Amino acid sequence: MKTSVQARLDGETEAALDNLVRRLGWSTSKVVREGIRLVEKHHAVAKRPRLVGVGMYDAGIPDLSTNKKYMDGYGQKRRKKDARR
Repeated sequence: MKTSVQARLDGETEAALDNLVRRLGWSTSKVVREGIRLVEKHHAVAKRPRLVGVGMYDAGIPDLSTNKKYMDGYGQKRRKKDARR
């Protein structure tokens, strides 16, 4: 899909565009397209980092972290070992 864009340039910007066209040997359109790509990359929204392992494991018990019955006897073996010492 081709789209035509019309822009008003001040003298300084027009001189910079002409300079780039001469120096690079590109068409005016190519210089403008590349400029748009560079500006888009520079202002791209950073992706949020993914947390490794989140949602990958399922114990099959939906209330494991909130139901106190799963804590019954937790640490009992450790206490018995410590009492023997």
